Amino acid sequence: MNTRILVVDDDPVQRRLVEAMLKRFGYEPEPYESGEAALKILESPEGAGIGCMVLDLVMPDLDGLGVLGRMKERGINVPVIVLTAQGSIDTVVSAMRAGATDFCVKPVGIERMQISVRNALAQAALASEVRRMNRASGGEVAFSDFATASPRMQTALKLAEKAAASEIPVLLEGESGVGKELLARAIRAGGSRAAKPFVAVNCGALPENLVESILFGHERGAFTGATDRQVGKFVEADGGTLFLDEIGELPLDAQVKLLRALQEGEIDPVGSRKPVKVNFRLISATNRNLLELVKAGRFREDLFYRLHIFPITVPPLRDRIEDISGLVRRFVTRFAAEEGKRVRAVSAEAIAMLASYLWPGNVRQLENAVFRAVVLTERDEIGPAEFPQIAAQVPGFESFAAPQAVAPSVVPAHPAASPVVLDAPAVAPMSHDVIELTGPDGHVRPMEELEAAAIRFAISHYRGKMTEVSRRLGIGRSTLYRKLKDLGIAEGEPETANPDVASK
Repeated sequence: MNTRILVVDDDPVQRRLVEAMLKRFGYEPEPYESGEAALKILESPEGAGIGCMVLDLVMPDLDGLGVLGRMKERGINVPVIVLTAQGSIDTVVSAMRAGATDFCVKPVGIERMQISVRNALAQAALASEVRRMNRASGGEVAFSDFATASPRMQTALKLAEKAAASEIPVLLEGESGVGKELLARAIRAGGSRAAKPFVAVNCGALPENLVESILFGHERGAFTGATDRQVGKFVEADGGTLFLDEIGELPLDAQVKLLRALQEGEIDPVGSRKPVKVNFRLISATNRNLLELVKAGRFREDLFYRLHIFPITVPPLRDRIEDISGLVRRFVTRFAAEEGKRVRAVSAEAIAMLASYLWPGNVRQLENAVFRAVVLTERDEIGPAEFPQIAAQVPGFESFAAPQAVAPSVVPAHPAASPVVLDAPAVAPMSHDVIELTGPDGHVRPMEELEAAAIRFAISHYRGKMTEVSRRLGIGRSTLYRKLKDLGIAEGEPETANPDVASK
C-alpha cells in the first residue's frame, strides 16, 4: 500500500490538482475540504498511517494556522506542507512558527510539490527514528514506536496497553520476526515496573542440561563445574520483568519449576536447601501453537492455562501490508545514516513490489532486505532493482532479479575438445556482445556511432526496461530519451554491435 497523504483545501479545483500530482508520484491522496475533518482523521486510529498533509492556509471556519495550532496542542507530529496564494514573508514565517514543515505558493509546480513531499516524509522518518533510537539506547520502547494503520496490529496494541496497566501474565503469540520482544519491552515501559530490570531469555537457545541452572540459579558445588554460585534469571529479574521467548521449547522438568514460581512466588536453585522468594512480572512469547504441544504431551496443561490468561496475537507482516511503506521509510532513514548514503526516497514501484511479497521472515526479513538495498544502491532513490531476491519471487518484477550465481559444470565432450559450460546464468538473449571500435576502413569509429551502439546494446540486454537502461548507463531517463532522439534510435530497437552485420 502506498503512502497516504491528506489533501486539505476548500477549493475543489485546487484539491483535485494536488490529488492528481500526488497520484502521479505514486502516493495515495485523501482529500478533505475542511480543517475539522482532517483533524478528526488525524486523531482517530486511522491517523497512524498518514505520511504527511498538504494544507491550505485560507479556509472558512478553521483555517490552516488553526489546524497547525490544534495539532501542536494535541501532540500530532504529522509533517505539514502549507499552500498559500500569497507568498509574503509574514505568511511564511507564521506558518513555519506554527509547525509547518514546508510551504508552496499557488499554483504549485509539479516538481516543487514532489520535492516538498519527499523532503517532508524523509524529515518525519528521521525525527521518528532518532526518537526511537534514543529510547532504545536506554532499553526503552514505547507504544508510539508501533505506528500502524493495520486494524489487526492496532487491536494487538490496545490489548498490550491494557496489559501494561496490570500485573497480569501476558502471552505473546506470533510468527518469528513479528516484533514480540519489542512489544514486551513496550508493555514493561508502560507499567509500574518501567524503572526495574527487564531480563530476556530465549528458551530455545538454552542447553538442555543447563536450563534449570540458567533460569533458577545454582549453588557452588551443586554439580561438576559449578565453581561459583549463580543467582539465575529469575533472581536477576526480581522486582522487574522476566521475558521468556520461545517458551514452548522449555523442557518439562523446567516447566514444573516455572509453574511453582508463578503460583508460589518462589524458586528452588539447583543444590539449594531452601527456596528463594522472587517478585517478578512474567511476559512469555511463542511462535508455536501451545495447545497443540499440550495435546502432544510436550507442554504441561496446567502451565498452559497459567500462561494463557492474557494472550495477545501479533499479526504477521503479510497481514499488515498497510505498514510496509512506513517501516521501509524508517529502516531506510536509519541505514542510510549508518552507512553514510544519501538515500532520499523509495520508489512507488518498489513499495508496490514489497507490498506484494508474503514476507515469511516478517519485519525482521524486511529490515534486512532494506539494509541490503541501502548498501547496494548508487542513487538517491531505491527501486525494485535493489531488491533482486524479492523481485525474483513477485510476479511482474522478475526482470529486476539478478541472475543467480550458479557454479558452472564443466563436462568435456572429448579429451581434445573444448569444455562445455552447463547451467550458465540466464541472461537476456542478444546476438552480439562486442562493440567494434574500428570500422571497415580500419579507422576508429566516430564517438556518435559508439554511443549509439552502446545504447542499443543496453536496451537489448535489459529487455527494453528504460529505467534500468538509464541506471546502468549512468544517465538520467530524460537524458536517455534525448539521446535516443538525437541518435535516431527508436525505443526498444534491438542492439546491433557491428554495423556490417546489420547490412548483411
